[in-house]
Order: sequence, then structure tokens, then C-alpha cells
Amino acid sequence: MKLGEEAIPAEGVGRRSTSHRSVLIVASEIRDRPGISVGEIATRTGFPQSKVSACVARLREAGAIVTETDPADRRRLLIRPAREASARVAEIRAVSVDRAVGAALGTDDPERIAEVVGALELLASRLSPAVAEDARRP
Repeated sequence: MKLGEEAIPAEGVGRRSTSHRSVLIVASEIRDRPGISVGEIATRTGFPQSKVSACVARLREAGAIVTETDPADRRRLLIRPAREASARVAEIRAVSVDRAVGAALGTDDPERIAEVVGALELLASRLSPAVAEDARRP
């Protein structure tokens, strides 16, 4: 996650009260559980509700998610990934982690970087959702 966080372009974003990492964690909860509420994300992540709300606001501003009032409880918002990727989401998805991986390895050798990126991709493809969920728990 740290490598992904370091690869996110931050130019023009300005100072925010939430870290990229917090936003990525909240975004993954929303992706994995469409229709989740702020309170449920707070419970699952251990983040304060105010932090989750700030992350949701950033994601909504970026066009990554949509919210709707819960018809069963009009005080709650249900959060889903946006159907279409916004320009900001497309920009983030287009960024390669190669530079961040190279920095972590202390090398600019493209073959070594590609080898590690390949290993990370293989690991990510083999992790079951339950394993990934356990890894996210504090």
C-alpha cells in the first residue's frame, strides 16, 4: 500500500486533512462492499467516523464515488464506486508504481524493478479477499 501511496500524483491537490493511505483504505472498503455506510467503514477500519467522512468527501470530490441516502434510514449515506472513472481517478490509475518501487529498492535498474513489480502483481492476484481483509486490520 505504501508503494501505491507514494506513486499517487499529488500535484495540484493541495493540503488535505487526510492522508493518501487513509483514502486508499476507505476506497478499498467501498470497492469491496458497494452500498457500505460511513459508520460501517469506521467500524471495519478502526478509523474515527470524522476521518472516514473526510476521506469520503475527498473521494466524492475526485469523482471516484457516489453517495445516496439510505431509504431505510434517511440519516445514513450509502456509498458506491462511481460507474465511470473521473479524470482524477483515470490519472491515478494511469500512474505506474515503477518509480516508487525503484526508490524503495534503491535502484533505477528497469529489469530489477520489473521483477519486483511482477512479484507484487503475482502476490496480489493470489491473495484471497479474506487474506487481504485480515492484512488491512490494525
